Amino acid sequence: MDTEQQRYDRARARAKELRDFYTHATIYVLVNIGLFVINVLTGGGWWFYWPLLGWGVGLGIHALSVFALGGGPFGREWEERKTRELMDRDRVR
Repeated sequence: MDTEQQRYDRARARAKELRDFYTHATIYVLVNIGLFVINVLTGGGWWFYWPLLGWGVGLGIHALSVFALGGGPFGREWEERKTRELMDRDRVR
């Protein structure tokens, strides 16, 4: 039963990671469409692409951490090890 609970907790954490990324991506698209519309309506030089590029870098890093790197150096494996370490330390006290 304990391993079933651990599997459930890992799956739930993964689902949260995915939901957070998709929320981030959706907000990125909507806000940048809004900035583009504002830029078109106000005229002048094109500036909307600066936040698009800057935020796009952040979104790309978020995507890498969720899909490619497994959370990077502080990913799920690290979190699992750290949790066990803290639980062991607490058990000794």
